[in-house]
Amino acid sequence: MSTEQRDRARRLHELHRPGAPLVLANVWDAVGARLVAAAGAPALATASASVSWALGSADGDAADRDAVLAQTALVVRAAGPLPVTADLESGFADTPAGVGGTVAALLATGAVGVNLEDGARPAAEAAERIAAARAAADAAGVPLFVNGRTDVFLRRLGAPQGRLDEAVARLRAYVEAGADGVFVPGVADPAVIAALVEAVPAPLNVLAGPGSPAVPELAALGVARVSLGPGLAKAAYAAVRRAAEEVYAAGTYTALDGGLDYGELQGLYVTG
Repeated sequence: MSTEQRDRARRLHELHRPGAPLVLANVWDAVGARLVAAAGAPALATASASVSWALGSADGDAADRDAVLAQTALVVRAAGPLPVTADLESGFADTPAGVGGTVAALLATGAVGVNLEDGARPAAEAAERIAAARAAADAAGVPLFVNGRTDVFLRRLGAPQGRLDEAVARLRAYVEAGADGVFVPGVADPAVIAALVEAVPAPLNVLAGPGSPAVPELAALGVARVSLGPGLAKAAYAAVRRAAEEVYAAGTYTALDGGLDYGELQGLYVTG
């Protein structure tokens, strides 16, 4: 792997600062990557749901692994010097060795970070998959930022009163297995977020959107990374539906007001 890729990986690590979080407006294609980069993003991230939908698949390990990696490569090329981290769901593999193979293929795209989720897997099995990802990155000589995700809150696994303890136990196991950071989607309660920051010895990533604490509030809680997940895709597709419904129902085009200029979008490629 190139020196430039290693440097981007180190930069991604440096951007995870508790109290000064890395904010990721997750993208799914090259246009989005360039627009988000132009908005001032210090790094880019894909969202598994957004990429899956763009590829014609449902979210949840249903997309074709090679198609996801090809889409990731497009984002990496569009990102230029910015580090890119990819959401690869549970690794698109049945075994830890398979996850290692997926990570090796991811590194070949130029990406320098990965999200790996546990879903409903036992913690020990999920930790083995994190360890396989870490080993594949080490073998390639790239300090890949491995973000270990637990779905305890997102999937509402177990009794509500036991979810925090279960999440903490899982995340600690993932850190011990080689995760550099931890991701807990499905939490918005400041008290729960603060407890996670306190209990897990790794940068905490939360998923944000309407109803979540604002970035400054999350920073004050010690969060190190804030992701929008499929939020941008949902907003973009809502705009598509509004415009389509209007033209077919009323024959008018007001929903197209405020759209980006053709020349601006074209310029992303003519000059990029």
